[in-house]
Amino acid sequence: MNTLMDVLHHRPGWVEVKDEGEWDFYWCDVSWLRENFDHTYMDEHVRISHFRNHYELTRKNYMVKNLKRFRKQLEREAGKLEAAKCDFFPKTFEMPCEYHLFVEEFRKNPGITWIMKPVARSQGKGIFLFRRLKDIMDWKKDTRSSDDQKDDIPVENYVAQHYIENPYLIGGRKFDLRVYVLVMSYMPLRAWLYRDGFARFSNTRFTLNSIDDQYVHLTNVAVQKTSPDYHPKGCKWMLQRFRQYLASKHGPKAVETLFSDMDNIFIRSLQSVQKAIISDKHCFELYGYDILIDQDLKPWLLEVNASPSLTASSQEDYELKTCLLEDTLHIVDMEARLTGREKRVGGFDLMWNDGPVSREDGAHDLSGLGNFVTNTHLGCVNDRKKQLRQLFRSLQGQKKTPN
Repeated sequence: MNTLMDVLHHRPGWVEVKDEGEWDFYWCDVSWLRENFDHTYMDEHVRISHFRNHYELTRKNYMVKNLKRFRKQLEREAGKLEAAKCDFFPKTFEMPCEYHLFVEEFRKNPGITWIMKPVARSQGKGIFLFRRLKDIMDWKKDTRSSDDQKDDIPVENYVAQHYIENPYLIGGRKFDLRVYVLVMSYMPLRAWLYRDGFARFSNTRFTLNSIDDQYVHLTNVAVQKTSPDYHPKGCKWMLQRFRQYLASKHGPKAVETLFSDMDNIFIRSLQSVQKAIISDKHCFELYGYDILIDQDLKPWLLEVNASPSLTASSQEDYELKTCLLEDTLHIVDMEARLTGREKRVGGFDLMWNDGPVSREDGAHDLSGLGNFVTNTHLGCVNDRKKQLRQLFRSLQGQKKTPN
């Protein structure tokens, strides 16, 4: 189910442009951006759905490079304690250019599991786990003769990362979280966090005894749906359900700490690329963050997606993504309805506006230290869903009605 086309066609007053006609809004893909951005004149009001060098955050090697640089900057300017707030991504090496550094680290920690990921592919393609240096040497030989992938920036590289060997498990299965962050500007940084998202489960119980089984270790839906006994309902939980489950197991305080740590990931990662990304007034970006949680309830950033999947695998998935897109268009605000002072639009909460945004219903600061409750409600009940039931019915009614 293509939620994007449904929402765009349903929006009052919007008309799809055919062929090469003039347009005001373009939900483009990154290949269009590469080929056309520099040659396209855009009026003041025109909007497109990517920043031109989005890959500074969404390519795995660039993301890690920017986070490492930002961490060093924080250490110089604010000290080690502040820099430690960026320790939310696994130890990572870019391959093949950091191969010798990787080998040095590998030999320091024999026996641990590593994961290799191509920097520019998605949906779990090309990923493998390994524990022997021979596996990586074989890969290195293969890449010298391979001219396989030439996406985005010139030649495809890989990253080698410490594999998180102690993931938090539910029902014995591994999962990660998909969270949506909407950035309207980098200079100044203006970012919104969506309340809804989902946990994606592997189809097979977790074990480190079999590192070659993708169904155990990769939670991507594109991988899991190829499993013979895959069922979409068993492989996805909405974030509200996940949050309630954790609260019942660990108590509300532990859950608040975990979700606050995730807020830190979103903000620090965006700050790490703030000066690198070209903040064009015509651009916005809806990112899909992939977060893994370990047994100590520590969140880890796996990657950030520039084009998170907007197709739906179930009715619940369709409702979530339809709401998400509808609310994204409200914030992009082609119709100029917003005042600019909103802290909430639909299921989105403004979490950063050239500085942290506090909740209007937050606890009063009695310490004089400027403490406040962050304006984020990830995994909290999104009461707007009730208002959008009519939207779903009308969208699906249109599909059934003959032209």
